[in-house]
Amino acid sequence: MTAAVVPELRARIEALPGMDRVLPSLDGLPPSYLVGGAVRDLLRGARSVDLDIALEGDAHDAARELAERLGGESRIHERFGTATVRAGDLSLDLATTRRERYRRPGALPEVEPAPLEQDLGRRDFTVNAMAVALAREERGRLHDPHAGRADLDAGVIRVLHRHSFVDDPTRLLRAVRYEARLGFALDRDTEALARAGAADRVSDTVSGKRMGAELLQLLAEEPLRAALARLAELGLDRALDPALAVDPDLAAAAAEAAPDVGADRALAALAALIAPAVDTLGRWLESLDLGAERRDRVLRAARSAQSIAAALIAEPTPPDSELRRLLVADPPEALALALALGAPPEPISRYLDTVHAARLDIGGDDLVAAGIDPSPALGRALAETLRRKLDGEVSGREEELRLALSLARGDRERP
Repeated sequence: MTAAVVPELRARIEALPGMDRVLPSLDGLPPSYLVGGAVRDLLRGARSVDLDIALEGDAHDAARELAERLGGESRIHERFGTATVRAGDLSLDLATTRRERYRRPGALPEVEPAPLEQDLGRRDFTVNAMAVALAREERGRLHDPHAGRADLDAGVIRVLHRHSFVDDPTRLLRAVRYEARLGFALDRDTEALARAGAADRVSDTVSGKRMGAELLQLLAEEPLRAALARLAELGLDRALDPALAVDPDLAAAAAEAAPDVGADRALAALAALIAPAVDTLGRWLESLDLGAERRDRVLRAARSAQSIAAALIAEPTPPDSELRRLLVADPPEALALALALGAPPEPISRYLDTVHAARLDIGGDDLVAAGIDPSPALGRALAETLRRKLDGEVSGREEELRLALSLARGDRERP
């Protein structure tokens, strides 16, 4: 495998946060290499977030030793020969260089140790199939057996072999994500393979959980509109589910509104994707195995955002009590999607700034102490008191208590 020294790589590696501690700690361990996205980003002059280190040796033993040297801890992942080392604000992923074999399309690979060149050959795209040596005497030497640097310079996303998307269909979504993030384009053959994979619905061979994790990463990307337009253009939306018809503008608008309302960007976008056919797509959403809490937030947002938007468009300045009634039961993703659907921002901002946090100065214990037996009437009295407080009809603890007692007693005395 040809390998050339790239002078700027050495300096960029040594300038990475924490490398002044990591690099000396690697001395005496098996040959180690920075691999994957970190190399791609360093060559582009971009800041690398993920520090993946491949070793031509036992990554588990190396991780334990490295953790001890750094005063941190290691976590071993047996199946794939990988480990994580954490020491303070440092987090490093270590892996034994390996080859992979897929017993069937979409299955998790079976792995066994192998030299670096074979490890690079198992990766998703050429721009991620590069490694740079970390040892002091070799530092900055680039291993690039698949011409990844040339593709990086040309702005091309290229698979390493024709069965790449069949072996791992999550790469279809990853290809679109890298196009959008890097501003690159699939090369002609890779695009043809992606279209064929979508038409053949190769994603059906992989677990929904894996596809869901990859989809959320895609939906978290900043240039989301272009990514989703590309997803639809390649036919990948219908490949995920025949009822899924991506609206890039709506999903991107929901994602863009998410930070303003405290919503999760990816979940807001996902709610936008399923909203047009939420009942039909509920089963597909379930298959993504996002966890009950995230799944429910997406479903509730998809189901309620349209009515929220319609109500606020019809009445842009509702009383605070009505605003609370309209929005209190919904997750923030519903607010993001409602904004994307055209809801005026002022009442939503008012709800988040003041109405949502509004509380009474009294509680149920105060009513019980005044002689009100615990009952549903007590709760109704407090809710009505809060409604009137929101609309400025009462203020202060004494007024609240008088009103709540009157309401509770009147409710209790009704036949």
